[in-house]
Amino acid sequence: MASETDKLVILVTRGIDSELSSVAFTIANGGITAGLKVYMFLTSAAIDLVRRRGQAMTHVPPLDPLLKLITDFMQRGGTIWACPPCVTARGYEQADLLDGVIIAGASVMHAELKQGAATLSF
Repeated sequence: MASETDKLVILVTRGIDSELSSVAFTIANGGITAGLKVYMFLTSAAIDLVRRRGQAMTHVPPLDPLLKLITDFMQRGGTIWACPPCVTARGYEQADLLDGVIIAGASVMHAELKQGAATLSF
């Protein structure tokens, strides 16, 4: 029997070159609308989604532009974690990322999963 949860963790590996990044943030915003506490863990190419000005390159009609999706997500209480080795591998530092993005290892995601958070991956 499945138990209910009010948390959703979305793992994203796709970057600005993939429409899946816009889909992931659209679904994340929908989760917030549905009353979920939503966390996004970005790894690999997805780190570029939160690099300053990186998301300005992506718009997948009819979805909102990626910058709007990310801004809405964060303003509505969503949490974005960026994988530390993935940030470092791209030569980025905290100042290169959007305000509010947290550089944190997978342990933050695992803590939510241990508490029963539902998961999606893109």
